[in-house]
Amino acid sequence: MSDRSAIEWTDATWNPVRGCVKVSPGCKHCYAETFAERFRGVPGHPFEQGFDLRLVPEKLHQPLRWRAPRRIFVNSMSDLFQEDVPTEYIADVGRVMQAASWHTYQVLTKRHDRMRDLLAGELSWLGRLRHVWFGVSVEDRHHGLPRIEALRKTPATIRFLSIEPLLEDLGPLNLGGIHWVIVGGESGPCARPMKRAWVLSIRDQCGTALVPFFFKQWGGVQKSRNGRLLDGRTWDDIPVGERKAAEAEPTRSGSPRHRALANSPENL
Repeated sequence: MSDRSAIEWTDATWNPVRGCVKVSPGCKHCYAETFAERFRGVPGHPFEQGFDLRLVPEKLHQPLRWRAPRRIFVNSMSDLFQEDVPTEYIADVGRVMQAASWHTYQVLTKRHDRMRDLLAGELSWLGRLRHVWFGVSVEDRHHGLPRIEALRKTPATIRFLSIEPLLEDLGPLNLGGIHWVIVGGESGPCARPMKRAWVLSIRDQCGTALVPFFFKQWGGVQKSRNGRLLDGRTWDDIPVGERKAAEAEPTRSGSPRHRALANSPENL
């Protein structure tokens, strides 16, 4: 968890869940797994258990301590909708997002079916929160396109696509009901290539559909050298519905809710 993030499309990360299980080709060179496994067996380290799935309830209330509004990437080191994350724990995460409503939350998953079913069912209240955005990862046609269709059927105020790593030409996309598209290439020593034509196709489809387009990076073995310029400029569009910081004020420190949370065991 960090209140500052180098990820271009967010401000901070929050990890009340750690660890994950690979489900598709986009997971092959997972940065989170690589980082976590460095510390497996290190006593006292947050990733002493490597990338094994673990709930971290002591981190649940972290966003309540951040008084300035931020865009927060939820579970950058995991996936909230994994099958082994109990529904009640997902609800606990949602209740914190509901309480700390001055932030904007970005929830990204590859478990599109479970997210759709929960937000259409017992967690429907979570899907109605205007400051919580729900997205799916898209890397290729076989795995990614079904996720887009599931997301389009998911009750949410803001739906977004993280097309990273982009591994092939996705062809025509149905962007109806999609409010934001992020595109990026894979980075690291084993990075798979991303072709410019694939990116341009998505950018142009976003333009036609009037969907904000964010180009994160070209990636590659030396991602800093390759940068993130596309046609000579950066593309940093975000959904127009995002609230300005001044419009989302934190709960006053003297309110009953704030006092109750401040005195919880996690914050003592």
